[in-house]
Amino acid sequence: MFEGFSYLGLGILHFLTWEGLFNLAWASLLGIVIGALPGLTATMGVALLVTLTYKMPPDQAMLSLMALYVGAIYGGSRSAILLSIPGTPASAATALDGFPLARAGKAGMAMGIATTSSALGTLVGIFFLALIAPWLAEFALRFGSYEFFWLALFGVLISGRMTAVENPLKGFIAGLLGLLVAMIGMEGLHAYQRFTFGISALGGGVDIIPAMVGAFGFAEILGVMKARMAGTPVTSSDRVLPRISDLSRYWRTTIRSGVIGTIVGIIPGVGEDIGAWASYAAARRKSKEADQFGKGSIEGLVAAETGNSAVIPGAMIPTLTLALPGSAAAAVLIAAMFIHGIRPGPMLMTENPAFLYQVVGMLLLSTIAITIYGLSLTKPLMQILQVPRERLMPIVYVLCVVGSFAITQRMFDVYVMIAFGLIGFVLREMRYPMAPLVLGIILGELLDVNLRRGLLLSNGDPTPFFTRPISAVLFAITLLTILMSMPMVNRRVSGLFKRLDPQSRAG
Repeated sequence: MFEGFSYLGLGILHFLTWEGLFNLAWASLLGIVIGALPGLTATMGVALLVTLTYKMPPDQAMLSLMALYVGAIYGGSRSAILLSIPGTPASAATALDGFPLARAGKAGMAMGIATTSSALGTLVGIFFLALIAPWLAEFALRFGSYEFFWLALFGVLISGRMTAVENPLKGFIAGLLGLLVAMIGMEGLHAYQRFTFGISALGGGVDIIPAMVGAFGFAEILGVMKARMAGTPVTSSDRVLPRISDLSRYWRTTIRSGVIGTIVGIIPGVGEDIGAWASYAAARRKSKEADQFGKGSIEGLVAAETGNSAVIPGAMIPTLTLALPGSAAAAVLIAAMFIHGIRPGPMLMTENPAFLYQVVGMLLLSTIAITIYGLSLTKPLMQILQVPRERLMPIVYVLCVVGSFAITQRMFDVYVMIAFGLIGFVLREMRYPMAPLVLGIILGELLDVNLRRGLLLSNGDPTPFFTRPISAVLFAITLLTILMSMPMVNRRVSGLFKRLDPQSRAG
């Protein structure tokens, strides 16, 4: 325990240098601007910034990426409150109560409460990150090829299940497409090239960064070209700094939403928007003012902003300890870690234990930065929202092309970016989620290598995948995830619970 505290102190002090504070300042502000501008998502921002951090020291590169990530998720609340247009999907729930408050002349108060709630949500998530991650990393050392196969498969399936609630099949299909893309190129055990179709450039596989830049960046540009969005910002003249009474009144909602957001973050590939909606729904069920939700409820605003911000440190728990991204942006961060020579996974606490606590330090400092910016720069940030996003898209396109080319200086990566942008646009139009697709590409190699390695270790016998204790548990959870996605099974389980519920029987 004392060793953990010393690592934590060193992790924070490590970035209290002029270089660290400078990178923290510009990356946090850039993240807030990216989040505030509709059409520029946190994942897109992180993916584009990765391509600009190659020459930076690893610790400063990760600090910049983490600060931009935290800032972008928070920044989405600006346009959600002022325009009723969520800057990021994570801020969709914020718009329900933030915009009515702004229309009632309380835009400053709404943005102040959103700022403090985001900070408190991140702090709750940071507490669980520092508490759970070391234990989970130690537990993950027991995992072998059989366990990692099920873990990778479960990550893709649960991401598809949670991001496509209305039609889980679409989520599963998106995840399967990602896994198929990951199979392209030279396989890891025997160096045999698969699915290259004679194209030599595909021998090394599909690089994850151009694929992500295309799926989240270029696809968004195409979406903006298809549908223009308009909105007139609401001006604010009321106070921005929230009163202590406004915050203390909803302390239970803050803690509950922080815990829910952290749990959602731990689930691979789900993301901040699910954390916000789950926290909002829980707050509405428990609230004594449920009828005010959607009409300008401060409690609803607190729940949404606390929930989506708590997902960020929650997502870093599986990202650092299992190399399973907890969100789409965390998937980009995994790629960035490998680029900068940092290997996330069960061996992290053995090879580089200080890095986990450096991440905690990054999150703490980023939280302080967004709080300062959010409370002091509210009115200047309102002016940024008046820039039509159609004017920003040419700049974003240039960054997409340059960022994709900069990785290996190959035009082929630019073609990959454009191809995935077109695929991503078509899938979005058909309401397929992007997170399972990206997660499938990230986890495809892990799933493929461990499946074949496990079969080699058992001489082709698949039974160890089902009989080893941890594998059996993971298999059962994976099977349950698939079964609960079937409407027929869902209806029967719901009917069973209703029959067992004493209140429903009494009614």
